[in-house]
Amino acid sequence: MQCRITTLAENTAGVPRTIAEWGFSALVETNGMTVLMDTGEGHGIIHNAHVLGIDITTTDKIVISHSHVDHTGGLRQVLGKIGKEIDVIAAPDLWAKKYRAVQGKKHRYVGIPYTRAELESLGARFTLTQEPVRLAENVMTTGEVPIVTDFEKVGEDYLLVKVGDEYQLDNFPDDRALIVKTNEGLAVILGCAHRCIINTLYHAQNLTGVKEVHTVVGGCHLIHASEERIKKTIAALKDLDVKRVGVSHCTGLRAAAMMAAELGDRFLFNIAGTSITVP
Repeated sequence: MQCRITTLAENTAGVPRTIAEWGFSALVETNGMTVLMDTGEGHGIIHNAHVLGIDITTTDKIVISHSHVDHTGGLRQVLGKIGKEIDVIAAPDLWAKKYRAVQGKKHRYVGIPYTRAELESLGARFTLTQEPVRLAENVMTTGEVPIVTDFEKVGEDYLLVKVGDEYQLDNFPDDRALIVKTNEGLAVILGCAHRCIINTLYHAQNLTGVKEVHTVVGGCHLIHASEERIKKTIAALKDLDVKRVGVSHCTGLRAAAMMAAELGDRFLFNIAGTSITVP
């Protein structure tokens, strides 16, 4: 059982004529199932798919890791390109009012930029649940990720959710990842890992009963993490014996550089145009 992961949207582009944007999207192809994980902010996904020779209309399912615009902004374009009804799996609070605090200025809305009615008119069939969703025998979402580690921080003081008239710290119950079981272990595709990368990997192990984690790809949300937390994250990845760690988007250059130094050949910068196969 193989799995191919091609990154269609990311902060950096690594193939000629692909373009970069702040955000993330990856196409995950397994035997008999093609899943689009997130859609970036919408500027690059269709263009990059064309440049890479990928027919995005073959997508069977769409999974949204969380509702920020840099992961949902391309959804309208993707649905228009696919041109048929398709399942979209996300959390129940997909339309929560998400904001980013900007010092000295009005909070900036950073949630999904489209209404449910608009997306459904383009073919989206939403499955909104906090529970894991099995997409195929070997493919599933994590659902809500429980917090079990003592060194990972969930929530940042600049990422907010508006409840009624109040802005609250967002602890991202909507954050989820995609899991693929392969012959060599799990492949886990993260959006931003707002519920934290090691929490997510432990949850993937518990859900599947598979202890081997072969590949982790996506945003690790360590961009503002302390050096101590980054070191503990790297130690946990080593303890899990992850064979490949492909970081993207919100991981941050400092964390990525520390990972590269410590993980050696197991590390890669996972940028727009990157395509990897597991195993």
